[in-house]
Amino acid sequence: MKLQPEPGHYPGWVAHLLGAEALHLEFPTRTVFDSVTIGVNEGDRVGVVGRNGDGKSSLLGMLTGRLEPDSGKVTRRKGVQFGVLDQSDDLDLDHTVGFSIVGDADDHEWASDPKIRDVIAGLVSDIPWESTIADLSGGQRRRVALAKLLVGEWDIIALDEPTNHLDVQGISWLADHLNRRWPRTSGGLLVVTHDRWFLDEISTTTWEVHDRVVEPFDGGYAAYVLQRVERDRQAAAVEAKRQNLMKKELAWLRRGAPARSTKPKFRIDAANELIADVPPPRNTVELKKMATARLGKDVVDVLDVSLAFGEKQILDDVTWRIGPGERTGILGANGAGKSTLLNLIAGKLTPDAGQVKQGKTVRLATLDQQFSQLADIEGDRVREVLAREKTQVVVDGKEHTPAQLLERLGFSTAHLSARVGELSGGQRRRLQLLMVLLTEPNVMILDEPTNDLDIDMLAAMEDLLDSWPGTLIVVSHDRYLLERVTDQQYAILDGKFRHVPGGVEEYLRLTAGDSGATEGRGGKSSTSGKAGKSASATAKAAFPTPSGLSSAEERELRKEVGALERKMQKLTTQIEKKQRQMADHDPTDSEGLGKLSADVQRLQGDNAKLEERWVELYEQVS
Repeated sequence: MKLQPEPGHYPGWVAHLLGAEALHLEFPTRTVFDSVTIGVNEGDRVGVVGRNGDGKSSLLGMLTGRLEPDSGKVTRRKGVQFGVLDQSDDLDLDHTVGFSIVGDADDHEWASDPKIRDVIAGLVSDIPWESTIADLSGGQRRRVALAKLLVGEWDIIALDEPTNHLDVQGISWLADHLNRRWPRTSGGLLVVTHDRWFLDEISTTTWEVHDRVVEPFDGGYAAYVLQRVERDRQAAAVEAKRQNLMKKELAWLRRGAPARSTKPKFRIDAANELIADVPPPRNTVELKKMATARLGKDVVDVLDVSLAFGEKQILDDVTWRIGPGERTGILGANGAGKSTLLNLIAGKLTPDAGQVKQGKTVRLATLDQQFSQLADIEGDRVREVLAREKTQVVVDGKEHTPAQLLERLGFSTAHLSARVGELSGGQRRRLQLLMVLLTEPNVMILDEPTNDLDIDMLAAMEDLLDSWPGTLIVVSHDRYLLERVTDQQYAILDGKFRHVPGGVEEYLRLTAGDSGATEGRGGKSSTSGKAGKSASATAKAAFPTPSGLSSAEERELRKEVGALERKMQKLTTQIEKKQRQMADHDPTDSEGLGKLSADVQRLQGDNAKLEERWVELYEQVS
């Protein structure tokens, strides 16, 4: 589909960037969208949510011009630059990391741009700069593709699941980058993601894709949830009213002339009144009492444990006494040792030093990332799998059949006839969770349980876990889920295991000085045996070893370089602040706008002088 620039001027739409009118899309088996009209204006930060399969990626495909609708049109303002990150990348396998991100630009050209340096440090600092794309892991390729997009200049950016393969620090960095990328009333952002914390951080508007429509809500994820609850409450009230009217009509038909009666009236409560009588998500005291009854006092003791792989020390003198009913989240960069610790607790690994002791009554189950519970039943139908399991399971103090639990996790009756190997990733994840729960463990380990789940299913899983009476250990980069289902968090930092009472925020403060923000920090890169320096080493200065300079002279030059970079960063922040002030300023106050414009020009001039000096220093030491 060719995106059509809207001809001429936009009366009343001066801030219009992108629009879609009467979009209709059909697949052979169903209609995905029916007459959808939606738009993106300057300053919009849109989070796109909805169930898997309802059309989020299809909507993004139509808006970006990568998918042709059956009818309707998409228009862009003339000259708008649109950057897109799909779920799969188009990187050339033979290109290096550096060339993929910055092309054939010389080091001093891109390294003098603080925005490019920030993207490289935030996403690919641990990946060797000269490695080829073919040598990278899937997660590293994803981060290179994201970095390639973010170093460009765009009026609108569309991101499809950008947090995949990013750890907590990387997701936090990305949210901060997107919030700082444009002045508040400039640029446009479209993001499809199931990461609810990330949605809340970056979104000013939420689009819910459901039932062939796109429904907009003001605000991020938290505001969307409140508005959706109110919408559903009103819909229920309308349906109740309709049912009452139908009953009266039926009574009239049976009795003759109807008696007069007043119609029920419904009051729209404020958002805080909607949740005023909602109890906490779980009764911690009662759950702990039940867990102690099932487990006794001894669960798992990790005592003075150390473990290394080759020369890499993964865990160093770790002690952790896990109690009955504890709900613990484990934080750490990819490669820091989280899965290693889980395998030690589960008895799948033996430590080099120390010991791991399991209580006599422990029944431990693991929800892993590899769907191991489903490996031997790929050819079976879901109905056959459930028939072999327990007929009743107690959840929330009530007995449920496996089919009822599966329905609670979003399966329909039609899914029961599907073979396990034919299920989608999200369906397989939910069936895997059910299989784990049906073994009735009293200690459960969840390793990245949110993979392939949409927001509604995440909420359903969390609701199920709230009433589960046992010891729960969770490893996840989904910050929302981690804080939602666990009561305390621990972190693995440089092989040490420590409690972080302040949760994810405290963990991020502790790791703020780390140069790596994503997969591979703390562990070996998949390209560690290959030649080539890391991106961060290249980005820090891109200075070759100087020739003909003494060590003292070299130190002074590098000190001045550092000072220049700090000054340029400070000026960049001041310029962005002034530009935001201009955007918010009264447009009729020409004098005030003129003063702000003069300030911006002065700051930009100062910054240009600093950049000239930076280049001059580069030439001296090269």
